[in-house]
Order: sequence, then structure tokens, then C-alpha cells
Amino acid sequence: MTTRTRRPKKQTVKEDPASAYDMSHVDEAIEQRTLACIVDNEPGVLARVVGLFSARGYNIESLTVAEIDKNAHQSRITIVTSGTDHILEQIEQQLLRLVPVAKVIDVTNSTGGIERELAVVKVAGKGEKRVEALRLSQIFRANVIDTTNESFIFEITGGSNKIDQFAELMRPLGLVEISRTGVLSIQRGKERAG
Repeated sequence: MTTRTRRPKKQTVKEDPASAYDMSHVDEAIEQRTLACIVDNEPGVLARVVGLFSARGYNIESLTVAEIDKNAHQSRITIVTSGTDHILEQIEQQLLRLVPVAKVIDVTNSTGGIERELAVVKVAGKGEKRVEALRLSQIFRANVIDTTNESFIFEITGGSNKIDQFAELMRPLGLVEISRTGVLSIQRGKERAG
């Protein structure tokens, strides 16, 4: 009886860092980034931007859109997404290739970027839980915008982490529901984004 040993296959893959399929970035850490896109305010622009993300399998974690200049017919789309540095750079470059996109600002990595979110939080409870919910709302500088004998509705603004922490603390006190605007962003200074 003859036994054969398998020879290891030769590596025939040629490493080419200029390749479009270069996978050297796969070990990079995943990070979250906020991008502000100044776009023409016309039908179908939002669908094109969202289509760019879905066609490539990128996730949008937060999306807000509003007109910023009626005379120039421009809107601001603020997108929060996650990925490796390589993927996030690709997203930014692909957004800039879209015709209706005038400018893309990486708010997370810019020195003057400010990010805020608004949430409306409904908490139901009686007795000690109700008192504790009101006390926590004061610590987080949340405003009571509606109250009944059994519930509060709080309005809170701040960074996404602040709102996440507030919601987690309200959960055992009777958190019923939460509605969030998504991240809004702006640059410090006198310059205009658009």
C-alpha cells in the first residue's frame, strides 16, 4: 500500500496594493462617523444617496434631511454610518461623485464639528419611580413637556450617548417609548457649509 502526502499549494496570488480588491484593510477597527452632505434640493436626491448605501451594503444608523437654503435650493443630509477607515473613505468619495451632491463634510473628524440629537421620552410610573424619573430628568437637563398623574413626557437634547444613557436609566423607572430625531450637525465658526 502506497501512501501519498499532499503537497502544499503554491501561492500564485500576486499581491497588488493598487488593486480594487485589496483586502489589507480588513483588520482595521470599526468606527462611527457623521457625514453632512450639502445637496441640490430636488426630487430623487435622497433616494440616490440612500441607494448608494444600500447597493454597497453600507448601513445608515441615523439620517436627517432638511432644506437649508430656499434661494439656492439646497438641503443638508446628515448621515451617521459605521465602517473601517477604508470603507468610510470610499463612502465619502462615492457621495462626492453623485451629481446633486455639492459638498461632503466629515463632521466627526473635523475640529469644529458639533453633533446633537433631540429625543422625546415617555415614562409611566407612580410613587417613588415617578419622583426618581423627575429627579433624573433634572440631572440630564431634560424638560417636562407633558404630564399626567401616571406619566411624563420629557424632551432631551445632547449627544447620542447622553440620550442613550438617559433612556437606559429610565427603563427600570417605566420607559414606555422614545422618539429620536437622529443626529444633527454643524460646523463652528463663521463659514457656511454650503
